[in-house]
Amino acid sequence: MNDTLKNVLLVINPVAGDTDKQPIIDLVRDYLRPKGKLKLFRTTGKDDAANLHKEIQSFRPDRILVAGGDGTVKMVAQACDGARYVLGILPAGSANGLATDLGLPQDCGKAIVTAMGETTVRMDALRIGDSIGLHISDLGINAELIKNYSDAAVRGRFGYVLSSIPTLRETRTPYHFTISANGEERKVEGIMVAFANSKKFGTGALVNPHGQIDDGRFEVLVFKKLDVLEILKTLRGDIDLDTDFVVVIQTTQAQVTTLEPVSFQIDGEPRGEVTQVSVSIIPGFVEIANDV
Repeated sequence: MNDTLKNVLLVINPVAGDTDKQPIIDLVRDYLRPKGKLKLFRTTGKDDAANLHKEIQSFRPDRILVAGGDGTVKMVAQACDGARYVLGILPAGSANGLATDLGLPQDCGKAIVTAMGETTVRMDALRIGDSIGLHISDLGINAELIKNYSDAAVRGRFGYVLSSIPTLRETRTPYHFTISANGEERKVEGIMVAFANSKKFGTGALVNPHGQIDDGRFEVLVFKKLDVLEILKTLRGDIDLDTDFVVVIQTTQAQVTTLEPVSFQIDGEPRGEVTQVSVSIIPGFVEIANDV
């Protein structure tokens, strides 16, 4: 244990991944004994960022641990409001895309050791309207799937599978997008437009091989058609960027508009239907513990 980390704030999302978080709390407490002090903050889904910001200002933790999925990590990073806190991720969501992309341990005991370590990486974020994104946000079929999943009674990966059935059957694709980036405007049809600050979805699917979390740029990915063969290749991690399937635009800012409202999500959290999204890069926004 890093002896300089005396006060630790553990942010728990109780519903993430549909799993009991008490074992995580117990492991963190055991790890900190006898010198460390642990304080818990449980999310409720109401004013979490604002309430957490007040807790951080009051407690002044030496390290903030996050037990949840991508949306929880994003909320904590936003609650820090630019202050130089290091976040340690304990993957506990249904799909832990950011943790997967960073190569963080999935085993909780090993994840705690990494999360409390001295090695860190400072990563960029995406400014998306009045929010931020750390991982992958998108408009279209994936956002529809996430919305259906959030409304479903069954959680976990099986819930994703069940939610995909009506989504694929009832989707209104193709959508019509207008994308403005790098001084150019292009009109495209597709099933999804994604804004990627990293390489992989939580399933491990490699969707953005050019993605780097600290290069001061992000990628706009236009998936043009619902091609089962190409999707299977992507899930295996051997995407070859066939331009008939996906177009990649690397940039520092972009705006996407649609003819009709389209489902939108930020880091796994549904944000309703939109007709316009503006995105820009925020270099070096948050520091993450990572010994890889």
